[in-house]
Amino acid sequence: MSMTITGSETALHGRPHDNGPAIIARGLRKTFALPAEDVHAVDGVDLEIARGEFVTLMGPSGSGKTTLLDLLGGLETVTDGELIVLGRDISSARESELVTLRRGRIGFVFQDFLLLPELTAIENVALPATFARRPVDRSTAMAHLVRVGLETRASHLPKELSGGERQRVAIARALAMSTDLLLADEPTGNLDSKNSRDVFALLRELNERDGLTVVATTHDEKLGATADRSVHLCDGRVVM
Repeated sequence: MSMTITGSETALHGRPHDNGPAIIARGLRKTFALPAEDVHAVDGVDLEIARGEFVTLMGPSGSGKTTLLDLLGGLETVTDGELIVLGRDISSARESELVTLRRGRIGFVFQDFLLLPELTAIENVALPATFARRPVDRSTAMAHLVRVGLETRASHLPKELSGGERQRVAIARALAMSTDLLLADEPTGNLDSKNSRDVFALLRELNERDGLTVVATTHDEKLGATADRSVHLCDGRVVM
C-alpha cells in the first residue's frame, strides 16, 4: 500500500469550542444481550467532564472502562440514559451522525497502536484524512508529528520505531482530524514503565498546552494519579 501526500502549506487550525462540558452522562447504560444472560457493562453511570480536563477511568478488568470509553466516543450505541458529547446529544444518534462526530471531533488511541506496517510515520498520521475523503496534506501531518516530538522519524516505518515512538505516531494520527476530545484505551498497555510515563507525560502536555480534553483508561494507579481526576469503576458503576 502506498500513499501520496500533497505538499500544501495549510496551517494547523483549531476549532471553535461549544459551550458547556465536553461530556455529560446521566443514567448511562450499555447492555449486551447474551444467550445465557444480559450483561450490564455500563450500569447507570453519571459523569461530567469539563472541556480541557484530563480524566482517567480506572478499575479492574471487566469493570466497564473500555465500554464506557467506547460510548463516549460513539463507538458503541447507548442502551439507556442521556449522553451529550461536545454539545451533541448522541443518546439516540444514527450511525451516520456518530461517524461524522468521530471523524471531525474525536481522536482515538488504542493499546495495540494499529499502525499500518507498510506506511511511514507521516503516512500513518495522514491516513484518517484519506478515509474521510479529505486532501492529504504533508505539512499538516508533519505538524502533528512535531506536536508529539517525532518530526525526525517521519519517514520511518513502524518496525523501525520503538514501542513508545509507535504510540506517539498513533497519538499524532488521532489528532490529525482537528480533534477536540482524545480518548485513549490503555495507551501504555504494551509499553515498559519508562515509555508508559513518557506517553502519559505527552498526554498531559497536549492537555495543558493545547487545551485538549483527554480521557484515558489505565490499570496503573501512578499513571492515573497524573490526571486532573480519576473515575473508578466496578461492575459498570462509578464507585468512590
